[in-house]
Amino acid sequence: MQKILVSRCLLGHRVRYDGGASGPFDQLQQWLDEGRVVPLCPEVAGGLPTPRAAAEIPGGQGGEVLDGHAFVITTEGEDVSAEFLSGAYQALERVQKLGIRIAVLKANSPSCGNLLTYDGTFSGVKVSGEGVTAALLKRHGVQVFSELELAEASQALATLS
Repeated sequence: MQKILVSRCLLGHRVRYDGGASGPFDQLQQWLDEGRVVPLCPEVAGGLPTPRAAAEIPGGQGGEVLDGHAFVITTEGEDVSAEFLSGAYQALERVQKLGIRIAVLKANSPSCGNLLTYDGTFSGVKVSGEGVTAALLKRHGVQVFSELELAEASQALATLS
């Protein structure tokens, strides 16, 4: 059975930077019931606490962080790039170990955003871009969706099953 990597916050786990959760969602619950879900919060896996200071990538590009050309910075000015990279590589290790080819990750997150991220100014402005984990997984052939694209993720899963 094809497994799916899912952001823990989308499963109702209180691991978001603000101590909150973003789910659960019916489709994710179905996959949980089927035993498909592999939960992970890359930021917590990378060693960050909950709650924690909000973080953004100036320029909004997780791939730039992977390449060492950008950093993940908190509202307090702390560079948390190492923790974000650690979490991303733990996610990659998990998907490679389990043969996961689909991930459903939190939209707009500096770790997990797959289409948009915040621009690094902490002003609520979103730019086209990917979070660190989403960028790394995509580089390794994983199809990354957000909670806003559960129908698309279901379709992708159906083609793999």
